Amino acid sequence: MPKYSKPSQEEGAPLWMVTFADLMSLLLTFFILVLSFANMDIVRFREMLGSIQNAFGVQVQRREADYVAFSPSEFERKDLELSRQSEEILSMVVQLRTIMQDDEALQRSTGVEADDQGLVLRVDSESMFDAGSAVLRPEAAPALEAVIRILRDYNMNLVIRGHTDNTPISTPQFPSNWELSAARATAALRYILEHGGFSPTRMRAVGYADSRPLVPNTTEENRNRNRRVEFFYHAPDVHPW
Repeated sequence: MPKYSKPSQEEGAPLWMVTFADLMSLLLTFFILVLSFANMDIVRFREMLGSIQNAFGVQVQRREADYVAFSPSEFERKDLELSRQSEEILSMVVQLRTIMQDDEALQRSTGVEADDQGLVLRVDSESMFDAGSAVLRPEAAPALEAVIRILRDYNMNLVIRGHTDNTPISTPQFPSNWELSAARATAALRYILEHGGFSPTRMRAVGYADSRPLVPNTTEENRNRNRRVEFFYHAPDVHPW
């Protein structure tokens, strides 16, 4: 009777090790996929952040410029830092643009810009005052009420800045554009104080006449753009003029 002998063992790794190696490969592939998805999310987030930055026009001031009031010749874009103040400014931009969407007249006569110090709401002088006058028109109320609403909802101070074009003016009330621009800024400030009930320490008015044009005063269209009142919101610890 032939003697029983054990079957010869095949050379190579044990069968359990092959299964274990397959499991490790699958796990490695799984974690690589998870990591790739995470990286894609970061890229998408950065793209979204860039879109928000472009949409809201976040800008920084250059050292030297010919035009000084949120003009493309004075400001260039930078990466947006989402600090607490930046988030608050973005929230203000969204709220202001939402208000403007509900009023076609506001859309035509106003503009919103943000920079690294705060936010400016720019309103055409024609929608607020008659030519050569510093008496508020009834049509100025919606823009001023929007200013009040933002000032009430956010812990910001306000600088009201009056601007004119370079067309000379000489009347008994306003000997020059300096007096006219300052009077218009003061009229807007008085309305906000009377209707908003804010502390006077939160705001001030200043007139710049034609010293800070947005664009060169070479055409009537440009002069219309330069005649404006700006409402600049800034943090209480920042003191811009």
